[in-house]
Amino acid sequence: MSYSKFKYVKVELIDFCLWIYLNNPTKGNSLSLDLIKELIDVLEQADIDKEVRCIVLSGEGKHFCSGGDVDLMIKQEGMFAGDSNQLRENYKKGIQKIPLCIQKMSTPIIGMINGAAIGAGLDLACMCDIRIAEKTSKFGETFVKLGLVPGIGGTFFLQRIVGFAKAMEMSLTAKVYDGEEAFKMGLVNILCNKNDLIIETKKIVEKIISNAPIAVQLTKRAIVHAHKNDLDSSLEMLSAFQGIAQRTEDHIVGAKAIKNKQQNIDFKHQ
Repeated sequence: MSYSKFKYVKVELIDFCLWIYLNNPTKGNSLSLDLIKELIDVLEQADIDKEVRCIVLSGEGKHFCSGGDVDLMIKQEGMFAGDSNQLRENYKKGIQKIPLCIQKMSTPIIGMINGAAIGAGLDLACMCDIRIAEKTSKFGETFVKLGLVPGIGGTFFLQRIVGFAKAMEMSLTAKVYDGEEAFKMGLVNILCNKNDLIIETKKIVEKIISNAPIAVQLTKRAIVHAHKNDLDSSLEMLSAFQGIAQRTEDHIVGAKAIKNKQQNIDFKHQ
């Protein structure tokens, strides 16, 4: 597939990993209607691309994502135009399509958090499966500072990562946390120095894509399902997924490699 048509997101496919950079650096990669549309388009395209086994989501320039464009909020333009009912429709038909898209995906997504992830930017980071950040990164659920609520799904995602009490604290105080604090609360999986961010991200990417791709995708879907549903439905899904996985060629390749104490396994089958 071709990823050259996008303007508001930079995209590069390298060795089974699709690197996506939000591309609005002069605005801190704030989420415009054009950027939202292209991000959804590239994610949907990537999830059906057999050459993509992992996705890295980051921001071009200094920051991951500063959230919504405050200038447009003040002017009441773009996604912030219209009366209250029109705004409701704008959210449903625009920015809220991002979490709905990501929740349906089977491809693992790593959030490579450079600089700030604020407001909707933090919520976007929370939608990723794994988060790697710089020690100097900043995280804030700052909607109430703007007289707003977390309209992109922060109330859903954040508490599932840091817990109910911490999510309440973050959302009601609008405090901005540094990378060390984010790591301690479990918001960030891996913390590193700024110069090591891409290096550490590549290490995780390599570990993911070294595993059987079908098994990785099914495991992600099963974990997402289990996070929202009961044990019975989770076991039902797992029995179906195991039936699929256990008849893939990759399973046989992996089982033989384990038996023969082989360290490097070449999974090529989709």
